[in-house]
Amino acid sequence: MNMAAQCLDHLSDKVAIIDLSGDAPANVTFGDLTDMVDDLARALQAQVQSGDRVGVLLSQTPWCAAAHLAIWKIGAISVPLFKLFKKDALRTRIEDAGAALVLTDAEGTALVGDLATCWITDEAGIPGNPMPFAPVTADTPAVLIYTSGTTGAPKGALHGHGVLDGHLPGVRLSHDDLGQPGDCLWTPADWAWIGGLFDVLMPGLTMGVPVVASRMRRFNVDECIKIVAQACVKNVFFPPTALRMLKAEGADIAGLRSVASGGEPLGAEMLAWGRDALGVTINEFYGQTECNMVVTSCAARYQTKPGCMGRAVPGFDVAVIDADGNITDGEGDIAVKRGAPSMMLEYWKRPDETAAKFRGDWMLTGDRGQQDGEGIRFVGRDDDVITSAGYRIGPAEIEDCLLTHPDVATAGVVGKPDPLRTEIVKAYVVPKEGRTPTGRALQDHVKERLASYSYPREIEFVDALPMTVTGKVIRKELKARAAQEAQA
Repeated sequence: MNMAAQCLDHLSDKVAIIDLSGDAPANVTFGDLTDMVDDLARALQAQVQSGDRVGVLLSQTPWCAAAHLAIWKIGAISVPLFKLFKKDALRTRIEDAGAALVLTDAEGTALVGDLATCWITDEAGIPGNPMPFAPVTADTPAVLIYTSGTTGAPKGALHGHGVLDGHLPGVRLSHDDLGQPGDCLWTPADWAWIGGLFDVLMPGLTMGVPVVASRMRRFNVDECIKIVAQACVKNVFFPPTALRMLKAEGADIAGLRSVASGGEPLGAEMLAWGRDALGVTINEFYGQTECNMVVTSCAARYQTKPGCMGRAVPGFDVAVIDADGNITDGEGDIAVKRGAPSMMLEYWKRPDETAAKFRGDWMLTGDRGQQDGEGIRFVGRDDDVITSAGYRIGPAEIEDCLLTHPDVATAGVVGKPDPLRTEIVKAYVVPKEGRTPTGRALQDHVKERLASYSYPREIEFVDALPMTVTGKVIRKELKARAAQEAQA
C-alpha cells in the first residue's frame, strides 16, 4: 500500500514527467525518478522517523514529485506548502504540523526563513543502494494537506496511504478513461493542493501516463496554449477560473482528448463553449480536501447534464441528507458515507472538529445540493445559500448566468441583509476590459434565463474579487462587505 511503490512501479525507461520547468524541456524517466527518490530517502532516513512531518515547498518540478515520494517511502508524512504563501501563512501550517524540516529550493529557503530547517532537494541526496519501502497500511498517515481556509482557519486533513487508490477511479473517469495511448496529463493547478497532487500528479504516475511539470506560477492564457502544444498534452485539469480566463480571451486549444474541472460548478454556457473552443465535453467532478473525487461526469460513458455535477464514483456512497441524517429527495446537505476510500483519517490535532464533520455515518461536505435523476445538483455552500422572500437561492447558478453575458469577466454573488426580504441577491461584477455593462442590462439578462425571484436586485461593478490561492471567489468577504453596506 505504500504510495511511493505504487507510483514508481513501471519500466525504468518509461517517461514519468515531461519537465518544462527548467531552461530546456527534458524527459524524466521512472528510472531517473526512482534514483532521485532513493537519494532523498537515504538522506531523510538519517534524521526523520516514521510519522514525522516534512514540508514540501516546491513548484511543479520533478523534485517536487521526488520529495513527496521519498517522504512516503520511509514512512514519514509530507506536508504540501504553496510558494505564493506569505510568511504568516507558512508559519501557520509549519507550526501546526510540527514540521521541523522543509524540502525546498533556494527561493523556498528565503520564504521559510527561520521557521524550519530547509534542505535544497537537488543538493540533499545521498547516493547508494536502492532503499526499501516502509511497510504501511491504507490507514498509515502519509500526507497532511491544509484546507484553503475559505470557511475559517486552515485545518490539516490527515490522509493515509489509501488516499491514492481512492482517487484513481474518479481521475480515470473524469478524463474519459485516462490511460489511452498517447495520453499526457497536465494542470495549471499547483501541486501543493489536493487537486494538483492527487487529481493529476500521483494518479498520472501510478497509471503510467506522462505528467507535465511547468513553471507557470499564475495562470496565463498564452503560456497555457504554449505548454499544451510543446508537450503534446491530451488531458487537462482546468480549475474553473482558468476556463473563464480562456473563454474571456477567446482562446481555442486543439488536440485535447479530455478536460476535467472541479472546485466550482460550470454552467451550460461554459460547457457549450468548451465543446466549441476545446473540442471536448468538459467533465465536472466534485470533492474537497477532506474527501476528494467523490462525484464525476464522464462524457465517454454517460451523458452529462448542465447543472449536475455527475454521478458518484465507484467505491463512494454520496447522498443528499436532511438534518436528521436521512437521505432526501429535496434540497439538503451533500454528504459522503463514512469509510470512503479517499476520506481523511482526521483533522490534525482537532478531534472536536473531526467529530463535527460527521452526522451519524455521513461526512458533511458543507455544501448544499439536490438529488437529480442524473446525479447531484450543486446549490451552494451551506453558508452561501441566500434566503430571499422565502426562497432559497444558490449563488453559483446566478454567477454562471452572469458569466454568459459578453461584457462580464467574472462575478461573485451573495446575500445582502434586507429588512423586507431577509436578504436580497447582490452581485459584484468585474467587467471585461473595455466593456461598460449596465446593472439593468445584467439584471434583465438573469431575469430572462433564471427564476424571476433570483435576479440580482443590486449590482456593483468592481475591479477585482477576493480570491483564494486556488482561484475560488471568497464569498465570506463579499458577504461581510454586503453586511457592512446594509448596516450603513
